[in-house]
Amino acid sequence: MLQRHTSLSQNIIHFCRYLRGKGFTLGVDEEITALKALECIDYSSRQVLKLALKAICCKSQKQLHEFDALFNDYWQELGKAVDAKVKTGPEKKIQTNGKDASFTSLKSWLNGHRNQETEEMAVYSVQESLTKKDFSAVPDDEVDELMRNIKALSKRLAAHINRRYQRDNHANIPDLRRTLRKNMRRGGELLDIVFHQPKRNRTKLVILCDVSKSMDLYAAFLLQFMYAFQQVYKRVETFAFSTGLQRITTLLKQRDFATAMQWVQGQNQGWGGGTKIGESLHRFTEDYAGQLLDKRTIVIIMSDGWDTGDIPVLQHSMETIRNKCRKIIWLNPLAGYHAYSPGVAGMKAALPYVHVFAPAHNAESLRRLGQWL
Repeated sequence: MLQRHTSLSQNIIHFCRYLRGKGFTLGVDEEITALKALECIDYSSRQVLKLALKAICCKSQKQLHEFDALFNDYWQELGKAVDAKVKTGPEKKIQTNGKDASFTSLKSWLNGHRNQETEEMAVYSVQESLTKKDFSAVPDDEVDELMRNIKALSKRLAAHINRRYQRDNHANIPDLRRTLRKNMRRGGELLDIVFHQPKRNRTKLVILCDVSKSMDLYAAFLLQFMYAFQQVYKRVETFAFSTGLQRITTLLKQRDFATAMQWVQGQNQGWGGGTKIGESLHRFTEDYAGQLLDKRTIVIIMSDGWDTGDIPVLQHSMETIRNKCRKIIWLNPLAGYHAYSPGVAGMKAALPYVHVFAPAHNAESLRRLGQWL
């Protein structure tokens, strides 16, 4: 008898492990993908769910032939387990929350009748806030809200970076921390007050965003972040790249983000195509590095590291950028997965020249960018 779980999502994970026991080569990535699929399909249809899981879990012709029988065996056994739970349970009024309600919802699904009321199945990330939801898993009806969140987050971050202070005895803003430190030797009595005033932050940013096909699910959100950031923080130069490089600083100064994106896509012939990170960065070093990079410049590269171009060119370009700038921050959406390791050739070649390597898969990860700026 299969182990009973109280939600469909838990049984999806158990089904992946069941297949693993049958010789399927499945890992955490496949389990995560299967859970995310529940947000994108009509899982009330057994056939739709079967086809989705088949596409995710099968890696060979042999597995394709075996999958249907294994799928049917698993869910039939699970149905018996749920029926046994219901029949042997105490005779009392069915609860509307907790495990009993979950068993009721699961049994309804197994019988092919989806409950029209709010089901209490723990589908992946339903309980998570929108800021923690992976960009690639955001439903269409939540995109606008997330875009607004990213816009607000980006502007707050840019405004915070703009606020820097220096000591000034003629200003009227007390510096509490330095005042306490200076007067500690006098037993804590505040005899001398230290003041500070706003100081212009001279840090410059250069942002390069990968808009190739492998970044398609993330690029729009990252560009929204760049667009909003540039509205507040003026010392920013922005570029988009795929098989080539495009300077989009002027385009992102448009008041309307949708219009700016149409212009960017219209002028970038490689949008949604392959990725030649090395060649793109090489053009940046040849055409822009001399005028844009110095020891006050932080370079932010947003890419998954998949490179179909020349790896030695990528290494040489990264070395040139590192020698000319203050810091390189590489934001990789795939780094948000616990099982991720930078194994692709492009990412491995770039990492030795990167000061900070961090995820950029949701709004929460973008918020953490402030600590490195």
